[in-house]
Amino acid sequence: MYKRTLILFLFSLSVCFSQDSNDYFNNIRTFNIDSINIEFFTESNQKIFFLKQQYLYLKYGESLDPSNKKFDLNASSKKQKIFHHLAYGDYYIYNTFIQKSDSIAFTNYFDALRFAEELDDRVLICEALKRILIYQFKNQKDIPAFIRYAKKYRKLAYDEHERFYANYFYMGSILGKIYHQKDYSEDPIPIGKKFLDISKKNNNYFFQGRFSQLLGVHYDLILKNPEIGREFYNEAIYSYSKIKYNYGKKHISDILYNLGTLEQKNGNFKKALNYLNQIDETTIENRDYKDLIFINDYKYKTYKKQNQLDSALYFLERKHQLEDTLKLIDRANLVSEITTKYQIEKKEQENSQLKKDKKNLFIGSLIFLIFGSTIAFLINKNTKRKQRIAEQEREIEIQKTEKLLKNQELTAIDAMISGQEKERQRLANDLHDNLGSTLATVKLHFDHLKNNRGNPKMENIEELYTKTNNLLDEAYQKVRTIAHEKNSGVMAKQGLLPAVKNLAKKASNSDGLKIEVQDYGLDERLDNTLEISIFRMIQELITNTIKHANASEVNISLTNHDSLLNIIIEDNGKGFNAKILPEKDGMGLKNIEKRIEHMEGTFEIDSTIGKGTNIIINIPI
Repeated sequence: MYKRTLILFLFSLSVCFSQDSNDYFNNIRTFNIDSINIEFFTESNQKIFFLKQQYLYLKYGESLDPSNKKFDLNASSKKQKIFHHLAYGDYYIYNTFIQKSDSIAFTNYFDALRFAEELDDRVLICEALKRILIYQFKNQKDIPAFIRYAKKYRKLAYDEHERFYANYFYMGSILGKIYHQKDYSEDPIPIGKKFLDISKKNNNYFFQGRFSQLLGVHYDLILKNPEIGREFYNEAIYSYSKIKYNYGKKHISDILYNLGTLEQKNGNFKKALNYLNQIDETTIENRDYKDLIFINDYKYKTYKKQNQLDSALYFLERKHQLEDTLKLIDRANLVSEITTKYQIEKKEQENSQLKKDKKNLFIGSLIFLIFGSTIAFLINKNTKRKQRIAEQEREIEIQKTEKLLKNQELTAIDAMISGQEKERQRLANDLHDNLGSTLATVKLHFDHLKNNRGNPKMENIEELYTKTNNLLDEAYQKVRTIAHEKNSGVMAKQGLLPAVKNLAKKASNSDGLKIEVQDYGLDERLDNTLEISIFRMIQELITNTIKHANASEVNISLTNHDSLLNIIIEDNGKGFNAKILPEKDGMGLKNIEKRIEHMEGTFEIDSTIGKGTNIIINIPI
């Protein structure tokens, strides 16, 4: 009876705890943080850690570092992994100076999205999309991707708060299309005013500020009407000022910065200084430290234009101090990484030495107290025998490792040779099928002309010469076509991106297949050999998709960031079991994977039967 009662108690306790965490999740998600008790956050798992991280960031602007926690990711459920990746992404987005932090954050957000989609968890899918869109909105690098994710989030939004957020991003995507792509097909004003009015009725100060700020941007930057834009900016500041926590204050600083620069450009230096001096520098996030430098630079320039040289000199010196501080932070991070690595190695050496000392002391005491010199001799002899065996085992392990590496290298070489042989076979087939019959006909014509040379009775000789000449022209054009197809458009005057776009254009057809290409950062050519290899892989993957996926839409994304080329190929086809890579015609997915490994890159396939396939390739360049 007692045991049964205890089990029921523990079960009810776990249910209550789970319910509390869900309630806290919803309160934090909707910014209702006044009702939260900080003592709840025991950090017992990734979800609780994530909730505490969000709470501290919204309230104080602090961001916890997940790497300080020793959660076992391999032993975690998929849902806990989602919170793990969201927490890591938020930390690297908001609170670090580490190089490639954007790439690390973005990778974690996509991992969270992938796990959430595998679980078909609509709530967590929206959480991942929300963070991807915040990053896209802030950087404005890939407008097509931003529009695509905004539409997806808008479709999945499951309550009023998420619908407000989704329409905020959707309005932002319209502004992006207008500002960057000059696409005026949609007017953002009706969406902005509609949700601004609803926010006012509900006293939702956060979204009052969000939609007022976007309307201000539209009137100021796009419609070139700064007066109305300024009214919406001031309305946004008023709305954010009603929020007493950090997540409201930091938006005020952003708007004051925009207003200050606007007034300076219009020559209103006193108004510019008034806005800039209101900025609370404590709300500026660590990774946006450069904004402090820009603010002081604007103050310096504004005072200089007013001939207030003492004030101008003060802010110029402060700007230089901040620049020096930023350099010191960068150096400190580097030194910290080196120091941490050194301390870990030193600690490992000390532990190893301590273990050795304890072992020697134990063996010595045992020999001295029990067995004496005779046992010492036997132990010494036995120790030497063990050392010889250990050396032999190490030698065997080294040989096994060398053999394994050699086999891997041979496998990669075999895969490359196999791909080259198949390419040669395809070239031979093209020459035989497209050119062989034409040249055979030309030979027959020449033989006929040769056998009837000087025969006065032969008729239509000029027509035969014309036909032969036309056949030679045709053969020449076929040779050019084959050569062009083998080079696949990756010419010295074109490059990888035009070749991929040309491939997408040719592969798209009126029967329903639509292939789109988005790119960012591919302003310069890569090594021609590398471009050809990458194009061959993309060509093979698109060919596989056309043959086997039954897809109607394919998206190819090429992004160059921080010396890493990221390639994403998405389709909405029938999908397949990614654990068993199919062997098809052409290079085959396994051979593509070997080629990417040879280039020290990564190759990942995420495919769900009935839901399409995502292929992600990262190649260092």
